[in-house]
Amino acid sequence: MNYQLVLDETIKSLKGVPKLLLHACCAPCSSYCIEYLSNYFEITILYYNPNIDKEEEFNYRFSELERFINEFSTKNPVHLVNLGYLKNEYDDITKGLENEPERGKRCLKCYKLRLEKSFQYAQEHQFDYITTTLTLSPHKNSQVINEIGKDLEEKYHFPYLYSDFKKRDGYKRSIELSHQYNLYRQDYCGCQYSKKNRE
Repeated sequence: MNYQLVLDETIKSLKGVPKLLLHACCAPCSSYCIEYLSNYFEITILYYNPNIDKEEEFNYRFSELERFINEFSTKNPVHLVNLGYLKNEYDDITKGLENEPERGKRCLKCYKLRLEKSFQYAQEHQFDYITTTLTLSPHKNSQVINEIGKDLEEKYHFPYLYSDFKKRDGYKRSIELSHQYNLYRQDYCGCQYSKKNRE
């Protein structure tokens, strides 16, 4: 399925400026998503990433995201929420999966953990839609991420914004914005396993 076309159709049907909760993993991946989506939504970025291996890394990625939001001009407001460093939540759901390959079962559990927490937050705080920056990365399968979103949409009865932000050179644009704003571009997803794999 071409999720960019699905997103196009949703945007065409919008009335007013809906409130969107955008789960974000880092500033570079958020950059293009913010540039694009802020034309149609009032965005609140939810920084929830318990997968990140070190608290120092977690905080640095957040500070870069915060800096980008403060420096980047948008049509509609962009807010930022940090749920804090909760690595125990990631460790709990990945027990027994330490030897899984990258993009395997461990990663699927990680995507679901972060998305489900985001759905819960969006429902509790009365947003209109929820989505994630995770579909921007060429290292992540947008089909899988959107299927998780669909399952959670049905579970929580809450609108998920389907996306594939890689389309239309979204990833390329994120690299351009990263250079323009001198953003820290990490060379691993975040967890200790992806870091080890990278090394």
